[in-house]
Parts: sequence; C-alpha cells; structure tokens
Amino acid sequence: MSLDVAFWILAALCVGTALAVIFAKDIFHAALFLIVCFFGVAGIYVTLNADFLAAVQVLVYIGAVSVLLIFGIMLTRDPSKGSPAGKLRLPAIVVALALMGVMIGSMITFDWQTTADTSKMVSTEEIAGLLFDENGYVMTFEIAGLMLLAAIVGAIVLVRKE
Repeated sequence: MSLDVAFWILAALCVGTALAVIFAKDIFHAALFLIVCFFGVAGIYVTLNADFLAAVQVLVYIGAVSVLLIFGIMLTRDPSKGSPAGKLRLPAIVVALALMGVMIGSMITFDWQTTADTSKMVSTEEIAGLLFDENGYVMTFEIAGLMLLAAIVGAIVLVRKE
C-alpha cells in the first residue's frame, strides 16, 4: 500500500516538473526542473523493484545528461533569453499530442496480465554478468564514453572566447 502511494506521489512530481520544464521562462530553471523530473523517474523505478534501472537513471541521466545540459546552458552567451516562439510551435504541439495519444492507446490495449505472468524477473547480478563477462558489452560503453568526452571538449573549444 505504501509503495502505491509513493508511486502516485512520484508520478505527480514527474508530471508537475515536466510541465514546469515546458512552461519555464528561464532555460536554467527548466534544466533544474528536468533534473527533478529525472529523480522522480528514478524513484518510480525503485517503487517498481527495478533497482538496476533506477541506478542507471541516476548515473546516466542525472549524472551525465543533466550536467551536460547545464554546461551547455552556462557556456551559452545569453542563457536567460531562451528560444523565441517560432512558427513551428503549433505543429510541434500537434505532433506531441498525437504521440501521446498513440502511447496512451497502446498502454490501454496491451494485455499486461499475460506479459506479467510469463516474464522472468532479471536481477542486477544477471545484468552485470551479461555486461562484464568475456562476451559482454563493456567496450561499447567505453567507446560511447570517449565519444561523449570528445563532444564535450569540442563544445568547449568552439564556445570559448578568443
């Protein structure tokens, strides 16, 4: 019962902060609201007993993507202006609402009971075995990390004042 209450509180937090990201006038505040939304998603993963996903959410999205966003905002010459309202705002809203309708429709029509009965719970230990054994995917993650590092260094070089 308490996990259900925590789930709904975290879900409301995620929806509220996601709306705050959309309607924030200052781009830095929007990034901070996005970080809070990422924390809410990590909390939802914890309530769903998906400990590996919660850890990845904190490490990757909060630890890496959020810091990268804040660095990008801080390296921008005038971050307080944000982006002006363009002529593509209405089509973007229409596309977003259409995608939301497709997602809600697929969630409603999907047979969740049969999927829950036949699926096997995978532990963090099994996932670590898949990642770190001799046929694992560690090298892929290391290459992706080096590419992100090169992108950050390149962005700093492009933005710095001469």
